Amino acid sequence: MKLLKLLPLLLFLQPAFSNAQQTLQTPEKNEVDRTLIKNENYSMVWYAMKDTAKVEIGKVDIRILKSGKNITVNSTVKMKDMPDWKDETIAQFSNFAPVKHTSFNVQRDMLLDFEKKNTVTGYYLDKTKNNRTEINETTEGKFFDSNLYIQLIRWLPLKEGYTTEMAIFDYNPASGKGIMKAYVTGTKKERTKTSRSGSFP
Repeated sequence: MKLLKLLPLLLFLQPAFSNAQQTLQTPEKNEVDRTLIKNENYSMVWYAMKDTAKVEIGKVDIRILKSGKNITVNSTVKMKDMPDWKDETIAQFSNFAPVKHTSFNVQRDMLLDFEKKNTVTGYYLDKTKNNRTEINETTEGKFFDSNLYIQLIRWLPLKEGYTTEMAIFDYNPASGKGIMKAYVTGTKKERTKTSRSGSFP
């Protein structure tokens, strides 16, 4: 089945002190269309290019659930001969401000708690080094969780040439910091084939 979609041309991350001039999406002010959001389950396949051949390397199962005042996104990454990588993000449905993010895989575990004002707490456990780091970062401004913003992009009023930026928190164990920006530098129409379950708006 072929679908006509609007797809971001380029999405990249960089520290929050960038001077880019796109519209900034935050929990305080954003263009998310809530009528596009629904409870759903869908899957995506990951591919890698080997020479000129496209090789499947894994699959990602996504579950989105609105419940009460919150929205929860669960993602499970399945790769051959490896344990599953599981993430869960909880955010307020009213403005998508983050509440909690947990992430578990064979290399590391992480918990981020956003409920304390202007502070992110939790831990980062590096299983390869058997090293646990306690997280207690003072933050400024409003932002989305890094595991949610990819979904939020789907619910923006995408049109050809659309650009925007998002304030996100994506914890970096090397620096101990997490506030960054994600940028969509353009959008174009493209016909794609799909065989996955679930649906996008």
